Amino acid sequence: ILIMFKNIPKTELLYQKSKPIDHLSFFDGLSLMIKEQKNAALEVKRSSKSIEHAIEAIYKYLTLNSKGRLIYVGAGTSARIGVQDGVELFPTFNWPKERLDFIIAGGINALINAVENAEDDTYSAEKIVEDKLISNEDVVIGVAASGNTPFTCRVLEKAKNKNALTIAISNNPDGKILKYGDHKIILNTKAEVIAGSTRLKAGTAQKICLNVISSMVMLKMGRVKNGMMNKMVPTNEKLRLRKKNFINFIN
Repeated sequence: ILIMFKNIPKTELLYQKSKPIDHLSFFDGLSLMIKEQKNAALEVKRSSKSIEHAIEAIYKYLTLNSKGRLIYVGAGTSARIGVQDGVELFPTFNWPKERLDFIIAGGINALINAVENAEDDTYSAEKIVEDKLISNEDVVIGVAASGNTPFTCRVLEKAKNKNALTIAISNNPDGKILKYGDHKIILNTKAEVIAGSTRLKAGTAQKICLNVISSMVMLKMGRVKNGMMNKMVPTNEKLRLRKKNFINFIN
């Protein structure tokens, strides 16, 4: 089996801490996969100082610029994880919808379908930055497992040129995207147990990281009280009951 490749990100390398997962017993393979997911969380912890600095910067930026947007950028799994984090900010914290946006390689359709060559389309990346009027009031978070996704790198580069606050999140310590981040977060999850399948622990680390960033920014903005979502928007019966219980508890 070819163990190493030249000039590829660490996220693409063959896992070498055990026999290939398909050569293990089912139980051993399951245990290995769960263990590696745990390691994803540990990598986020190792980057806690960088994450802390990013949170402080985002909070200050969005507080200073009352119309500034929080914009998530990505391709493939990274885009889907960004959308998953961002869409919850309105119901959870009543973050204004007009202050939230997404830049997705291949567009909305790419959330449920693989769009051919979308992550390589730097022309579309440049056009979207212009069309969305990204400015020095916005915060742009670019997420890429390899750190080299052309679409995401170009969006972050152009956003930085427009003096937006840029946050670069890469699972590859050598990712090009890091050049374009005012704040750089490295989630060094290394090789996956299924080589190159960054929907595994790389994606897990990204989700934890984004959850922590957005939640702590909202907390600093006063949208959490006594450990509860004091600004939540109830959009169904479950949430209406939750809000009622919160109000009774707070008062």
